[in-house]
Amino acid sequence: MSDERQITAVLQAISRGDHKEIDRLAPMVYDELRELALRYMSRQPAGHTLRSTALVNEAYLKLCSDRDVDWRGRSHFFAAGAQAMRRILVDHARSKGRQKRGSGLQRVEFEEGLLGEDEPHEDVLALNEALTKLQTLDERQSQIVELRFFGGLTVAEVAEALGLSKRTVELEWKMARAWLRRELSGGGAS
Repeated sequence: MSDERQITAVLQAISRGDHKEIDRLAPMVYDELRELALRYMSRQPAGHTLRSTALVNEAYLKLCSDRDVDWRGRSHFFAAGAQAMRRILVDHARSKGRQKRGSGLQRVEFEEGLLGEDEPHEDVLALNEALTKLQTLDERQSQIVELRFFGGLTVAEVAEALGLSKRTVELEWKMARAWLRRELSGGGAS
């Protein structure tokens, strides 16, 4: 059985209430979650106080503590992992912002080619605010951005995770990138 099918089988067993499978899941997904965390952390400034290992562990605990999740498969699990890591980093940035009374907020660098050429550095909180605003306007586009940008998922993986066609994901991704570019550059309407 392929790794993907094994992971899906374990996730489905967990969804059916077989929580002892959580211990079996950890070694199957750890490396991929760590890669995801490394992508997130590569966008953080040097000296960031949260480490990728801590990010992986905290995200995994969040994912496995929710006993009511109906895992649809590997893509669904890693999409949820991407969302958990984003929330952890946002909470960490908010905490640091409160400690410093608003100065020195953590910054994230956009990966070249994802949102466009020569994008400026944007802070985690501004990006989170923009994604929250996008979510109120178009929840699906917000999910696509989160999975593509933060989760590093391919168009095909996003399509699978959300139950959409690849073409729909490509079109929504293009529209969401344009909206975010305008919003983060200060051109969005308030």
